[in-house]
Amino acid sequence: MPASDIGIDLGTRNSIVYSTGKGLVLREPSVVVYDKDTEKIRAIGEEARQMTEHLNSNMEIIWPIRQGVIVDYTVMEKMLKYFISRAMGRRAFRKPRISICVPSGITEIERKAVEEAAYQAGAREVFLVEKPMAAAIGAGIDITKPFGNLIVNIGAGTTDVAVLSIAGVVISSSVKVAGDNFNQAIMTYVREKHNLFISEEIAENIKIKIGTACEEADPRTMDVKGRNVNTGLPKTTTLTSEEIREALKDATGQIVETVHSVLEKTPPELAADIMDRGIVLTGGGALLHGMDQLIEQRTGVHTVTVQDAMMVVAVGTGKYAEEIAGL
Repeated sequence: MPASDIGIDLGTRNSIVYSTGKGLVLREPSVVVYDKDTEKIRAIGEEARQMTEHLNSNMEIIWPIRQGVIVDYTVMEKMLKYFISRAMGRRAFRKPRISICVPSGITEIERKAVEEAAYQAGAREVFLVEKPMAAAIGAGIDITKPFGNLIVNIGAGTTDVAVLSIAGVVISSSVKVAGDNFNQAIMTYVREKHNLFISEEIAENIKIKIGTACEEADPRTMDVKGRNVNTGLPKTTTLTSEEIREALKDATGQIVETVHSVLEKTPPELAADIMDRGIVLTGGGALLHGMDQLIEQRTGVHTVTVQDAMMVVAVGTGKYAEEIAGL
């Protein structure tokens, strides 16, 4: 097995790259800064993210993946090439085999576009792996066994829910509700209920510090600075975790509903396995406080969030080449 094999979790917000020889080698925002005057890309990844606050009018910020869907193939291909070359380093004598993680709802045209981009970027061989499959492998689940496993991967743009057995997806569903929707819901709530404009970065911070999917016995509070909707002047307000739960109720409810519908369609023998083995949560969105609790309450199935929830998809994508595709 050559050490240069690469697994890429091409995410809506962040792209994470895993090398079978070195482990996790890269984690950068999936963003590009484009110069409209020269028609060239000025920066990619972290460098582009740092530039976003100081752009002039001839610069454009492009997020080539939205809600798990590639919306700008040309930019995505260049971004992918950049991440691959960074991951390979200079001493790559041989083209790598590359596994790329894609949402389970991806169309055939989108699959072809991702494969083509990876070959253009210098892949010797390309494997596409669905997010729940990669998440399960990264979480250390032996998916080659004839047991039913229910994986819920909550990313930034999509939530992918799938029942896996014998190295295949038995039933799956993907919903375009995830971490970014949580942020938008918080921004909308704060604007409507507190007359306060806040940035997405502040919303993300609120989500991490006091965000919750479940009622808490002792609600937490947080002071938040923003701009008064009416006066345009700076203003500070205090938010509670109960308010944030209320703000997120629609989004978290849709995720639970998706899990519920997949469970309803699961064959009885696999459903029995899931009752025994529980539901496994992965992805950055799974880190929302009480998300596992909410799913457990609504489905009656024991639910657990894996360690390193944000990284398991990239790890599983990298290992996919070794474990499943390594023929």
